[in-house]
Amino acid sequence: MVLKIEFENFFSIREQVRIDFRAANINTTLARELGHNLMEWKGVPVLKSVGLFGPNASGKTNILKAINFCCRLILDSHQFNEGAIFSFEPFKFDGWQDKPSKFLIDFVCDNVEYEYSFELTRSKVLRESLYHYPVGRRAKIFVRNADGKYSFGTGVINKPMDVALNTSDKNLFLSRASSMNREIAQKLYRYFMNQFLLGLTNINEMMALDNFNTYKRVILKALEICDIDITDIKARKEQIPAPVAIPGQGDISFQLVDVLKFKTYHRNNKDVMFDLDLEESNGTRKLFQILIRLLDVVKNKKSIMMDEFDLGLHTRLADFILDLIHASEGSQLLFSSHNTNLIDVKRLRRDQIVFVNKSEDGATEVYSLYDFKDFRENMDAEKGYIQGRFDAVPYVDSSVDSIKHLLED
Repeated sequence: MVLKIEFENFFSIREQVRIDFRAANINTTLARELGHNLMEWKGVPVLKSVGLFGPNASGKTNILKAINFCCRLILDSHQFNEGAIFSFEPFKFDGWQDKPSKFLIDFVCDNVEYEYSFELTRSKVLRESLYHYPVGRRAKIFVRNADGKYSFGTGVINKPMDVALNTSDKNLFLSRASSMNREIAQKLYRYFMNQFLLGLTNINEMMALDNFNTYKRVILKALEICDIDITDIKARKEQIPAPVAIPGQGDISFQLVDVLKFKTYHRNNKDVMFDLDLEESNGTRKLFQILIRLLDVVKNKKSIMMDEFDLGLHTRLADFILDLIHASEGSQLLFSSHNTNLIDVKRLRRDQIVFVNKSEDGATEVYSLYDFKDFRENMDAEKGYIQGRFDAVPYVDSSVDSIKHLLED
């Protein structure tokens, strides 16, 4: 599970932003009724979901991009060579382009807590460290300083200097150690590869077939619960022509590639076949895509993040997706949404409702409903949000008169 994530100096994010899954101390009647929104790890209550709410261009997507960047760098940086430039931009105002960007993730893998962090510019890694808590106390696995020197915990990594000598300023040591078959690094690499999922998958890719075959019965039951009259779904492989660029030439050729196609059958006539891609609604396709991914998350206690997960879905379907996470034993969801119906303390705890706003100087700010100490749980959080009480709402002068003046210009 994820305990917290911190980052700074990444696109619109200037100073440190923290996404905290460690639950706040809320002991109200409503919070107790939402006990299924929590799980526990060694006596610490941990949130199963956190929602990001705020106006367009406030930085919600940049928060998810920062996490994606951090995880992808762990998985891919061992492949980077001289001349590589890391694909992000630091905060562009007030001299922050000359400062390093920082990332930290505190997570649990195989029932042990790990704290991993690194600093980098667009051209090189500056610092990196990994600590763990094997017996409840923080212990060093490795530390990499800006001068290129390393220090290591005793007996944790086999021949660590061999890895260090093969790690350039374009590589993370953790990524390189995994590629060199160091056991603890491989374990954490597998965590970021298989347990911390960065979004939905393309259901037309063949890799979706295993999840579909595994969870088909549950998917159909979930669709029934959501009042969608699909009674059966069948998957089949088809070949379609795909364009392929010829290296060194401007020509495009085509080759046949395998894709996965789903056919649906409905209650009214179970013999008539529909093409999921062409004949089902956008909402049905989106829900199916989410279910294929989310059931794997829920069944196997994984974590996932989704940007505007409920786009195109009825609000009751958004509720259903959150209920799937909250009904699980140990899965987690970080999501962004413009659905104000979810800003409801009868559905989400105050520490699960996180507002993202952009300050006057262009920097992203993050704070939760829990930070507003004068808010009482008998108040209407959604109404207060729409009225601008928590700031993270667009102020739009959309009166007919103002729009008439706009059109006259």
